[in-house]
Amino acid sequence: MRFLTLRALPLAVCILAAGCASPRPLPPYEKPIARTQFQRVRTTAYTDTESDHVQYSNHNALGTCLQSGAIHSAAADWSRWPAGTTFRVVETGEIYRVDDYGWALAGTNTIDLYKPSREAMNAWGVKHVTIENLQWGNPGQSLAVLRPRVRYRHIERMVRELKERYAELSRPVPTSAAPLVAVQQPAGVSADASQPATSEAPVAQPVSTSTMRPASGVAHDPFFANVAR
Repeated sequence: MRFLTLRALPLAVCILAAGCASPRPLPPYEKPIARTQFQRVRTTAYTDTESDHVQYSNHNALGTCLQSGAIHSAAADWSRWPAGTTFRVVETGEIYRVDDYGWALAGTNTIDLYKPSREAMNAWGVKHVTIENLQWGNPGQSLAVLRPRVRYRHIERMVRELKERYAELSRPVPTSAAPLVAVQQPAGVSADASQPATSEAPVAQPVSTSTMRPASGVAHDPFFANVAR
């Protein structure tokens, strides 16, 4: 009996180890939303001191530093918003540029907004906002960055969909009228009943109608110059 028990022990350890080593599932796949100038999207927030990002320090997927200034960094599925996509959050006026990605974003329509601190990250939480796409990123450049990393399942998913949607992502997106968004009153300020409840959001700059840059290589484009992840 003791002999059988000792022989069974390694088998049990192997089974336990195999269970612990099983790959985590990818997030449920979501059909891409329409590629338009204005989009209603779900947003989350992240910062570089989170446990799943600490290994990369304050760097993004391109090897450069995460930004929090005039233009903020954002992470997304590059087959929906290719790297370099620049957008404005209509409700806040903040400008973001996609320079990062994440496991939980692959195959989803969620955009993760970079925040410089945990306090700012927690304050944002999860919000559905309207974004105005000011400049679409380059799908060819994004593919060039991602291809060497396809051993990771979330990147393989992005690469597969980037290839499928390449023609669509390469086409210009026509400009459209700004949507009406609710005006948020500052804390302590009562709303003026004589003013309408909605207001037309100001448009920052005309959206560029040219989304394609050379698709081969990355060295010639400064935005992709320091790929190191």
